[in-house]
Amino acid sequence: MFLDGDEWRGMLQGFRSEAWRLETLPQYLVPQEAEELEAFRSGKRVDPHTYSSKYTESLRLLREAGKHKGRVHVVSRPLSEYLQFEFSRYYAPHVLAGEDVRILDVTDRPNPLPGVQDFWMFDRSTIVLMHYEADGKQISRELYEGDPAPFVKYQRIAVAESVPFLEYVNG
Repeated sequence: MFLDGDEWRGMLQGFRSEAWRLETLPQYLVPQEAEELEAFRSGKRVDPHTYSSKYTESLRLLREAGKHKGRVHVVSRPLSEYLQFEFSRYYAPHVLAGEDVRILDVTDRPNPLPGVQDFWMFDRSTIVLMHYEADGKQISRELYEGDPAPFVKYQRIAVAESVPFLEYVNG
């Protein structure tokens, strides 16, 4: 089953304890980000300590409710322009708002998750496969009907092999 609109929003908002994402691409083409990406290209940056949005506020509310949201992004250097943008515009403020963002850098080592595609996992039981074109344009979101155990394993590996975002950018 493919998810869009209200069904997708329901997944993102209706989890009981944990929403977690694996990101594997060096770029995502998201039409809603075009203006912000252009501002980044022209040198505009957000202050992650003062930045607030509906998303950062939702992260704070989730944390207060005892829920957890996290992700691991598999990267290799040099970082693409999009990743530099994503790190600055999204990851830094999101970490400060309570999201557990981690980076798995595979520049100088084998990828411990070869061939694993982007996915969301909700409460370690519901998996949504994220389908993209080679350039990062999203094609669809698909509710996975199989056993979630391999995805729980992918999460365990990704977290064990990655470092917290702030450690990665500051270290």
